[in-house]
Amino acid sequence: MERILVIRGGAIGDFILTLPALKALRDARPGAYIEILGYKHIAVVAENRFYAQTVRSVEYGPLARFFADKSELPAELADYFARFDLIISYLYDPERVFEKNLRNCGVKNLIRGPAKILENAGHAARQLARPIEELGIAVLDLSEKIFPSIEDRAFARDFIGTLPQPIVTIHPGSGSLQKNWPLESWIALFSENGEFSVGKCSSLVVISGEADNAQVMQLELEWSRRNVRFAKNLPLPKLGAVVERSIFIGHDSGISHLAAAAGANCILLFGPTNPDVWAPKNNNVQVLQAPNGSISDLKIEQVEAALAKLSTATGQNRPTRRLRAHFTFSSPM
Repeated sequence: MERILVIRGGAIGDFILTLPALKALRDARPGAYIEILGYKHIAVVAENRFYAQTVRSVEYGPLARFFADKSELPAELADYFARFDLIISYLYDPERVFEKNLRNCGVKNLIRGPAKILENAGHAARQLARPIEELGIAVLDLSEKIFPSIEDRAFARDFIGTLPQPIVTIHPGSGSLQKNWPLESWIALFSENGEFSVGKCSSLVVISGEADNAQVMQLELEWSRRNVRFAKNLPLPKLGAVVERSIFIGHDSGISHLAAAAGANCILLFGPTNPDVWAPKNNNVQVLQAPNGSISDLKIEQVEAALAKLSTATGQNRPTRRLRAHFTFSSPM
């Protein structure tokens, strides 16, 4: 059995943008044993979910020695790396110290991927596909896909519970305040005549992580006693299953990439970043670009119209049903 190691750190969006390349690799090597060395809480979306049999943590302490020149390398890690027939590394290694240490362990087949995405070199997924294409494997489909497990979907069914369909899921945060649509715009989007309303859909789920606490606290106050469920700090595979059949609205963020990869019908709001480089290439994604790169200038009517059109196109145009509030508070990862 061919043994392949993919080393991929980075944030949620960076990892998911690499999945088209990894899918082409898996399709071309269906019998290979593939392992991923990355941030465990992110790369878990690929573990035993089509892409890889195993995921290990890149934050393992002794691994730091591989980034020091002329370092005494831990024997256990030297043996570990030497067991692979091929290693593909996306790690930042400008002086090639990590590469040199891998080769000192006996690694013969090593391909280096781009550690940074360039703004003028095409779509990010295309740039990340280049090491796979060096193997003679064509990466034709740049759409992102995740494959939730049976357990992930069972969790999603329990989490959604009695919420009436159809469901809108939103993620009002991102890794940068400049990429965030103003909170008052989110509130106005789901208001009608001064009252809360989810428009043509029946239920609303608000997604948040630790970086989104401030926004979500305000939304909890604003939307208390409403038909809203808050998905806080859910593990990514379970969150992917939760958003899978929803209409999702978000920013240029890792969670938006997760939603697109899960198959949600996405409306993504872009401000200062370039969607031609960073937006998912999936057919289920619609991008609304803010004028002059200022996301605060993106009009509520534009997002509202996109939501109404998507609701109608997907058959999700049932009238709003007002039920008592549902709140779920999951424990942090």
